[in-house]
Amino acid sequence: MTRNMRRRALLASALAATGLPGLSLLAGNARAEVLPGTTLKIALVLKSMPDPFTVSMVDAARNYQQHFASQFSLTIRGTDKETDTAAEIRMVDEMISAKMNAIVIAPTDSKALIPVVARAIKAGIITIAIDNPLDDAAQEAAGISVPFVGPNNRNGARQVGDYLAARLKPGDQVGIIEGISVSRNAQQRTAGSRDAMEAAKVQVVAVEAGNWDYGKGRDVAAKMLAEHPQLRALLCGNDNMAMGAVDAIRDAGRDGSVYVTGYNAIDAIKPLLADGRVLATMNQFADRQAVFGIDFALKAVTERRKQRELSKVVETPLQLVTAAKR
Repeated sequence: MTRNMRRRALLASALAATGLPGLSLLAGNARAEVLPGTTLKIALVLKSMPDPFTVSMVDAARNYQQHFASQFSLTIRGTDKETDTAAEIRMVDEMISAKMNAIVIAPTDSKALIPVVARAIKAGIITIAIDNPLDDAAQEAAGISVPFVGPNNRNGARQVGDYLAARLKPGDQVGIIEGISVSRNAQQRTAGSRDAMEAAKVQVVAVEAGNWDYGKGRDVAAKMLAEHPQLRALLCGNDNMAMGAVDAIRDAGRDGSVYVTGYNAIDAIKPLLADGRVLATMNQFADRQAVFGIDFALKAVTERRKQRELSKVVETPLQLVTAAKR
């Protein structure tokens, strides 16, 4: 068995250890193997480390690295807040100075990270985006191409919206609480929600950023409920904001009259799905994203691929989660 084949077999066992089924995302044998005794240096740069979604990424990434400790080291850095772009830029610069072989990053901002990512690529570091794609136009302007390993957020939000729409009627009013407006994944989820509502002839009467945050999501939901008394549903870009929306609905005395949907399928949302306070969410398998982002980067490095040769998108699975499918 070649080292590359052995790495694939170990990948399957590593995923099994994390409870993840294997995916045939990375095909083909490496043209150049890592020399015996060589340890590659991989960096994982994340956002909002306290968030349960990020915690899942970190746990799975560490588990994966333990299965391949002789082949690569893993340095994990992350911001405290979703919006701390300046801190994330500094972290990427530190990884450039540390001469990493690859950087796998979940960008806080789809445009603001472009210059530092371009510096990393210029330094010869393979750079991969997970969770949040970098902006296509900004990449083109900078003369770079950064693969995105992750789900189709627009499709995922459309599925959640379609599930909600089956409970609404034409002319009903809904609001969308999106993540950080400049982030590509927030934009895609909002677009997917709009797609579903447009198809159902449901009115989107308000769209406002909740910055992926429970407190901000609650405040935005309270504002929408006050401004739109006929509101029938709130489509939230992640589960943190959905939980905030649920509390805002309770505080407004409107329990049972306003549907709420989320995104991410974090553990904390499960009781709200069970009792109907949240109608549906979307599992985008955070741990799977981190592991496959790292594996994609390792494959690129061991094959000695150039950044511009890498596939633009490697799509990972999505799964609608409802009270009946928890």
